[in-house]
Amino acid sequence: MSGSVSPLAPKSYPAMPAIEGVRMATAAAGIKYKNRTDVLLMVFDEAAAVAGVFTRSRCPSAPVDFCRANLSHGKARAVVVNSGNANAFTGLKGKASTALTAKSASEAVGCGENEVYLASTGVIGEPLDASKFSGVLGAMNAEAKGDFWIEAAKAIMTTDTYPKVATRSTVIDGVPVTINGIAKGAGMIAPDMATMLSFVVTDADIDSHVLQVLLAQGVGPTFNSVTVDSDTSTSDTLLMFATGAAGKNGQRKVEKPDDPHLDAFRAALNDLLKDLALQVVRDGEGARKMVEVTVTGAESDAAAKKIALSIANSPLVKTAVAGEDANWGRVVMAVGKSGELADRDRLAIWFGDVRVAVNGERDPAYSEEATTAVMEREDIPVRVDIGLGDGSATVWTCDLTKEYVAINGDYRS
Repeated sequence: MSGSVSPLAPKSYPAMPAIEGVRMATAAAGIKYKNRTDVLLMVFDEAAAVAGVFTRSRCPSAPVDFCRANLSHGKARAVVVNSGNANAFTGLKGKASTALTAKSASEAVGCGENEVYLASTGVIGEPLDASKFSGVLGAMNAEAKGDFWIEAAKAIMTTDTYPKVATRSTVIDGVPVTINGIAKGAGMIAPDMATMLSFVVTDADIDSHVLQVLLAQGVGPTFNSVTVDSDTSTSDTLLMFATGAAGKNGQRKVEKPDDPHLDAFRAALNDLLKDLALQVVRDGEGARKMVEVTVTGAESDAAAKKIALSIANSPLVKTAVAGEDANWGRVVMAVGKSGELADRDRLAIWFGDVRVAVNGERDPAYSEEATTAVMEREDIPVRVDIGLGDGSATVWTCDLTKEYVAINGDYRS
């Protein structure tokens, strides 16, 4: 965790209610960081339904492999998360480490190893000493409590400058349900299925395969639409759990993804996922500004998203934003290199409400003063109309500053 909190951090945190059916505890196991918590244990005293989405990286971490293998079982009793070491690219040692951690967790909680889920974040390529978990998990299970969400979010941070939490209340079948989520991530963020690490829990009674459909659909316009530095982590993991406690209050179990009673829940979940995803961008390493890139008029929604990500991932666009330079020519460059269909002479570009380019050239009414005023804001909307079709997409990114280089230049030291 760096010394100062991001200027884009939330001004306050929501009151995170306890969710019936889940307890949490944190500990300082000394994996990398001194004098701070680095292990999180989540316990479900009764088996919870589970869903997950993971990195599409071809070099996934050992915990990602472990979670994928357990997901078909559909039930969770324990989650162990550590920061400071990603347990990625650690070969047979990595597999042995996940096996030992799962064994320790199953003994601590009293469950099967196929009901344990693991996630690790931190340095790639360093063996993870799993014996550090075996000593703390039993005590953590004994002291775990429901009202512990902010502390849980703090325990999974690496270069994050603030904990990321969100909560939503909604109804299924007229019965009130709650959704809570935590996330971590600040660098190596260009998610491809999920963010670095995120854990979402609800007391709703929802079948695991329905949960999987909701989650897979929900990540597209949220976690899969944010980028800090275009680098997809080896560890991207988003797990969601449903404890089913709302069933005691009369909620009928949801067993079909198209159940109309799910509409309000789906909207609340998607809103929570977007909230967490944007908190990740707003904590981008060294970030001082957030940029919302909207592309309209593309050949398809998929084309619009590819163009939007081309703009959002461009180091030249991001450094212009850092320098408050309204260099819209760099946006033209990023559209042109995206590989998607574009017509130079139909292109229009806006920074905020100021149109800077139209019909393939600078807007006749262009004002450097008005555009610079937009660039001086903390939140900068950029819109590009391709002028070819109905495809649209929005993605979010942050600026690229000297601090980003400093943080990543000495990350292992």
